[in-house]
Amino acid sequence: MEERGFSTIVLSPTWEFHRAIGIPRTAAIEYPYGRLFGEPGDKEMQRQVLLKTLEALESCQKPGQIIHLPFVWHEEPKKTNWQPPEMSPMIKFYLDDIKKARLAEGSTGQSNQ
Repeated sequence: MEERGFSTIVLSPTWEFHRAIGIPRTAAIEYPYGRLFGEPGDKEMQRQVLLKTLEALESCQKPGQIIHLPFVWHEEPKKTNWQPPEMSPMIKFYLDDIKKARLAEGSTGQSNQ
């Protein structure tokens, strides 16, 4: 899509991984998987996350840029009681890569905001 002139952005809590694999633009959010737009039924929060994601798309100036959205999940994601008993196959497949990317990001201290 990018090659045809359509700008794209990914909303993700694993922005370190996206930088490592070369995603064009990322809107980073500190929300748990499955709840990237907020709680079910919270239309106003979902709208705010969508609008901020679109603002991030507009403001990105260079490939690989990551914009951190200003939202904080209301509890520690590991403590949520709605998560499935095991990881999704996709997360399980990429887990080592995600961990390596987070370590690399932490060791370099780089940020592409």
